[in-house]
Amino acid sequence: MMEASLIQKYNVSAPRYTSYPTVPYWDQDSFSVAKWTKVISETFISHADEGISLYIHLPYCESLCTYCGCNTRITKNHRVEGPYITALLKEWAMYCDILGSKPKIKELHLGGGTPTFFSAANLAWLIEGILKNARVAKDAQLSFEAHPANTTTDHLKTLYNLGFKRLSLGIQDFDPKVQVMINRFQTPEQVSRVANHARLLGYNSINFDLIYGLPGQNVEGLAETINKVIQLKPDRIAFYSYAHVPWLKPGQRHFTEKDLPVGDEKFALYQKGREMLIDGGFHDVGMDHFALKNDSLYQASQAKSLHRNFMGYTDQHTHLLIGLGVSSISDGWNGFAQNPRTVDAYLSRISERMIPVEKGHILTCEDLENRKHILGIMCREKTYFKNGIPEHISDRLWPLSEDGLIVFDKNTIQLTHLGKSYIRNVCMVFDERLWTKQVENQLFSSSI
Repeated sequence: MMEASLIQKYNVSAPRYTSYPTVPYWDQDSFSVAKWTKVISETFISHADEGISLYIHLPYCESLCTYCGCNTRITKNHRVEGPYITALLKEWAMYCDILGSKPKIKELHLGGGTPTFFSAANLAWLIEGILKNARVAKDAQLSFEAHPANTTTDHLKTLYNLGFKRLSLGIQDFDPKVQVMINRFQTPEQVSRVANHARLLGYNSINFDLIYGLPGQNVEGLAETINKVIQLKPDRIAFYSYAHVPWLKPGQRHFTEKDLPVGDEKFALYQKGREMLIDGGFHDVGMDHFALKNDSLYQASQAKSLHRNFMGYTDQHTHLLIGLGVSSISDGWNGFAQNPRTVDAYLSRISERMIPVEKGHILTCEDLENRKHILGIMCREKTYFKNGIPEHISDRLWPLSEDGLIVFDKNTIQLTHLGKSYIRNVCMVFDERLWTKQVENQLFSSSI
């Protein structure tokens, strides 16, 4: 009964905190491209030995997965590949000019969309073009997202030979009924083929993406999916809560709220999945993530060096993340910037030889302090106030403490085992922009 009441109490609209401030609360009026270029130049110089992270957004998909919340362009026309890669390389050249010297890449990730929409040859052209103007750190992590149904041997070999050692396969659910509702199809046999081939080539970390709360999903079907997943032995698993935001993603209107498990039913899916993954040898790492002991994400969590950025959880900590491509977000630590959200607008900016930044935010001292505490809770399950917890924060903490989600004293806040399931709610305590500037429309998915 107590768990049910907590679910009802904390099932509120909440950010996922891949950044702070979150995008809806960016102060765009005080932002400019000139300020942004100054931020990244200064951050690059002050953290030159650290290296940078690089995210490249490849938006194209041949079909629409109706659950998807990512920025995509649906087409079967593969002639779009060449012009888009040309634009990406031009954007990268602009950033290299701003940085002034060859950056050292510590982390590189191809996201989407569907990166394996692109041919292996075109991906090689892209990566070789990127690396021509950069150095690669010895311990760099290069990774890419892939659809099990269209990832070929050429994709795996080509990217491995270019330095990629981590592969993320989008699975979501193996239940045929759910796959029909979300228009996403792949079989355990396809996943096994791709994963096993990747391991034979030398990939040392394979991630599976799963989602709970999908339309038509039930505990029995999810349990069957997770049993199959455990048998396939990925190194890490992202077990995400489905974000129902049809006002932002019209594709989600292919089903209705009546098709979705909500409240206690949805939380039962999370609990069942988490229990099965832990029983299967995976360890709870941050929010939504599970990893085996051999995986670098688990090792970073144990070493208290886990980090979170716009790519999610990572074991690489850099102060500068550059995002290339449509809708990509860059993080200069003291500022954020986002590219246009449509392919046409992005290509237009590039053709005009302009850094394709559409909006952004320069962080204040208060923002940086709040960001530190949110990262502490997200990545290390605790945070520390040198001069004592401010009274207004303490007032917000007491209800969480009484519900058993945290423990705290004069200076330190620590998540409990129960609190890990409500980590987004705990982070909201430090979100001053959310507390002081309420918006009219719902912007985030529910926290559970």
